[in-house]
Amino acid sequence: MCPNPASTGRHWDGSPHAARPHRPLRVAAASPSRLLRTGQSGRCRQCGNRVDWYQRSDQRPIALHPTELRIAHVPPSCRWHLSSGIAYPHGDGSPWCRVPHTVLCPHRTATGRLGPHVAAVRRQLAVRSRRLIDSGAFAAAPPADTGPPPTAVVQMLLSRYLTQSLVEDIHCVAQTRHRHRCPQPVLAPGGPSGTWSLLPTGPRRGQLALPDALMAVYDLSHLPYQEQLRWRTQRCPAHAAAPGAADLALADWQVFDPLLHAEHIHTRLPHSLASRHGEV
Repeated sequence: MCPNPASTGRHWDGSPHAARPHRPLRVAAASPSRLLRTGQSGRCRQCGNRVDWYQRSDQRPIALHPTELRIAHVPPSCRWHLSSGIAYPHGDGSPWCRVPHTVLCPHRTATGRLGPHVAAVRRQLAVRSRRLIDSGAFAAAPPADTGPPPTAVVQMLLSRYLTQSLVEDIHCVAQTRHRHRCPQPVLAPGGPSGTWSLLPTGPRRGQLALPDALMAVYDLSHLPYQEQLRWRTQRCPAHAAAPGAADLALADWQVFDPLLHAEHIHTRLPHSLASRHGEV
């Protein structure tokens, strides 16, 4: 891994001095990730500092600090490295590593001993965050008081997944020819769809058994394998038929765990479906 120090061609807030024209990027056929790196940088909603989003080996997203740090200055539990666009914990044998933004975010309380160099980076980000707030360029996201966001549990490919949106609001993650994210929904109008069912909340991988209960699950297991794979890759029918198209966003799926995600277990069908079945 080559070192990636902070660029001198950027402003104090991390933004580039001048906008550069986008280059056409392609994803290698053998790459384990279909995600383009362009457009995957963002800003922390709590402190306003820049972060880079990557997929982990378990297909969950992680926000990493955009600058690499010397591995000797970073605690072993905070070291990450990249391989073929996938983020892995611990080092890869090089003297540099990436650090999760949650470790450096000045909005969060530091846990454990981070060492003087990591603490210095936290202070730099705190000063940068204060400058952004004082200049009016950033305002911390207010705490959500409208209740938890809508979620859905989807069953496909012999597994259950949690998505942080309604089923009809899951959109394609592929890049269009105009280099924008596809606005089409994954739930194709007029195409095959899943069925809402009340299924048992069973344990996974030898976990403790939960009380016998039924939970609302959007079941896709009766659909053909290719159709379930299209949902898992979160693509509309048009982009599912174009395997060369790259992804411009991370898929929203998380592997559903009935113990970790107990608050997302709903014991009733969605209201519109419950009304059809005569439920209150």
